[in-house]
Amino acid sequence: MLKWLFGQTSSDTAEVKGPSGKGGSGSGKPEVLNLTPETVTQAALEQMATTPDPRLREIMEAAITHLHQFARDVKLTPAEWLVAIDFMTRVGKTCTPERQEFILLSDTTGLSALVNLMHDTTAMEVATDTSLLGPFFRENAPHFKPGEQICKNISNGEVAMYGRVTDVKGKPIANARIDIWQTDENGLYDIQADASGAMDSRGVFTTDANGNYLIRTVPPLDYSIPMDGPVGALVRAQKRHGMRPAHIHLLISAPDYRELVTALYLSTSKYLATDVVFGSSSEDLVANVVENDPNCPLKGMPAVHYDFTLARMSEADRRSGRVGSDPSKIGAN
Repeated sequence: MLKWLFGQTSSDTAEVKGPSGKGGSGSGKPEVLNLTPETVTQAALEQMATTPDPRLREIMEAAITHLHQFARDVKLTPAEWLVAIDFMTRVGKTCTPERQEFILLSDTTGLSALVNLMHDTTAMEVATDTSLLGPFFRENAPHFKPGEQICKNISNGEVAMYGRVTDVKGKPIANARIDIWQTDENGLYDIQADASGAMDSRGVFTTDANGNYLIRTVPPLDYSIPMDGPVGALVRAQKRHGMRPAHIHLLISAPDYRELVTALYLSTSKYLATDVVFGSSSEDLVANVVENDPNCPLKGMPAVHYDFTLARMSEADRRSGRVGSDPSKIGAN
């Protein structure tokens, strides 16, 4: 499906049909399109009707139909069209293996949240609510033992996270993998803070035989999305604050279970209702930091207690993939 996205070879390309017009050296009136603002959309759809991949054809037919109607609705001018072309060009040029400006654009327009919410409706079972993967996920994070600290600088204090990972019936899931990542003591992700690529404030933990996990980290901070690029300029032009509520990202997986991409948002943040990327969309993902939690395995430490539930994996889950990616993997093929 959609093989053209992944470097389709010439042998895979469908035969291109030539024009059927009567122009050239022959006699008679030449056949032309005679387009109007109302008929150009159907002409484009007819040319694309030969697309052999049915899903690509469906997507492009809908995209062209809505894009053309958008241009008609706002009466798009040539100057505005060029501004949009320039903006998208700058978005592309801003992308690097460490920074995905297109994902940021998708996030700030609510498209990532929409795709994620639609994906949630395909789950076989109701499990822990999901949230956005975001543009700062990285693969191959270091592995830690239960209770080890993932952050290099703990000058702002420490916080424990503990709980269980179970299925929807409460059965513990042993050896579940928990990827965790968050901002550091300055409100920056390691990709932003360290040009060397060194990893910090992220790691991988594994649940024990009873599904228990224990993580030591630092309190996350409210932070601004990157505002130095074209997406930031657009957010400023819209008079939006560009802030995200303090949160901790988690990606939890286990064999035969649907991968859970989620995040816990601190209840003390003032940006929960105005998250610039629309990630804090579930009350169930709002967490409280409890001082001197008597049930926390790390005694005397502020703690967040949260139990996660995974749904069973379906065949559709195996095909659909996750909503997001390690920036270094996008465009690498």
